[in-house]
Amino acid sequence: MKILVTNDDGIGAPGIRILAEWAKKFGEVTVVAPKTQRSAESHHVNIHSSFECREIDFLPGVRAWYVDSSPADCIRVADAGLKIEADLVFSGINDGLNVGWDIVYSATCGAAFEANYSGWKAIAFSTFFGGFRNIEKKLDDAYDFIHGHHLLDYTDLLNVNFADGDKGIRLTRQANAPYYRDWFREEAGGHLMAMGYSAYKGSRNLDVDLDAVMNGYTSISPLTVSRTDEKAYRKIQKLLQP
Repeated sequence: MKILVTNDDGIGAPGIRILAEWAKKFGEVTVVAPKTQRSAESHHVNIHSSFECREIDFLPGVRAWYVDSSPADCIRVADAGLKIEADLVFSGINDGLNVGWDIVYSATCGAAFEANYSGWKAIAFSTFFGGFRNIEKKLDDAYDFIHGHHLLDYTDLLNVNFADGDKGIRLTRQANAPYYRDWFREEAGGHLMAMGYSAYKGSRNLDVDLDAVMNGYTSISPLTVSRTDEKAYRKIQKLLQP
């Protein structure tokens, strides 16, 4: 199997090295990742200026490039620029959860969405801040669950989040709530600085990603690139019928 690995914390981040080294057990691994930290860039791509793409030494047996642009651009470069072939894309491991409304902002997930646009199945991996201890076992457990239940036969994109705990694995939906919210601190010169805080309310609906992870479970959610509200579309379509 040919696996393409990317992230949004930058090619020097610990999570991507762990993920790429772990992925070697499944086959040939190639890394194309941002040169620097590019978190919360969602599905941003650069179409107005050129950017650097350079091959670097990374891990034994792994070819790697950094791209001085967004994670989504890393996927675009891997596909349309470097002509890399892949059977599966791994994005992560992000240092911080990507659950609930935060998925919209997540460039870890944005890269996975872009991989789907390129015709590749993708898995986004995230963990609680600093949660890299024993992460290889959690990766093994999550992948065994995905492979054992043939989840990628039913979806092209999975979002995996590892908890600060090990109660098991839950198949979940995206929570209709934020994990983080911001307030803005005034600084000198008319500047504002976003200050994040946890918006989790202590709920226990273990069928949604935010609650599952905050209660100690690994969350695995099937996602889609479609933005159509299918329920609303069907209702409106009936109203419009003569």
